[in-house]
Amino acid sequence: MADPVFLITGASSGIGAATARHAAAAGYRLVLAARSTDKLEALAVELGGPECAIAVTCDVTDFAQQEQMVRATIDTFGALDVAFANAGFGAPRGFLGGDPEQWREMVLTNVLGAAYTIRATTPALKESVGHLLLTSSVAGRRPLAGSLYSATKHAVTAMAESARQDLNDTGVRVTSIEPGMVDTPFFDNRPTDALVPDDIARAVMFAVSQPPHVDVNEILIRPVSQPL
Repeated sequence: MADPVFLITGASSGIGAATARHAAAAGYRLVLAARSTDKLEALAVELGGPECAIAVTCDVTDFAQQEQMVRATIDTFGALDVAFANAGFGAPRGFLGGDPEQWREMVLTNVLGAAYTIRATTPALKESVGHLLLTSSVAGRRPLAGSLYSATKHAVTAMAESARQDLNDTGVRVTSIEPGMVDTPFFDNRPTDALVPDDIARAVMFAVSQPPHVDVNEILIRPVSQPL
């Protein structure tokens, strides 16, 4: 396929930005979506400008904005081949700590935002027989003590499998990306001996580079030193 189109939510930093760079190097045209417009626009310029990459300001908790994101994709590039529902953030552990309003925003972003991305991108992915990816977490495979974030990522893991079953007869592939500890802006105190965003981006590109009959449904990737 010549110049396929790769859409990434949460593209302004971390795993999203790293994936955008790897996808551009692989020949994809990019749609970069996030709330941080300045960072998105700088990344779009870095990746070749409007013929190669566009920035779309999008709050994933707003379905109308997600619909506009997809319309901008089709209007600009004519198709959508890969959609990566990557937007999300975490919160401190402990149900007696943290900010309940932050919890609300996290649940809306991590869970509803991912569901909205599936809803908004599915028609175009069916047309292109494309690929849907969602960022879950190792925390979406095993509960973490006092972690509402872990519950949101369990929801994403389940959502990915639910989407796979729903799309099973369409040819659309679905992959859940499940990172362990990654050194990203997710953490206030940056971890040591962690993965870096490029490690996750390579895993994403492995999944999307498989032949059309191969559907890599889950990739759980942890640093060697991570015990859980």
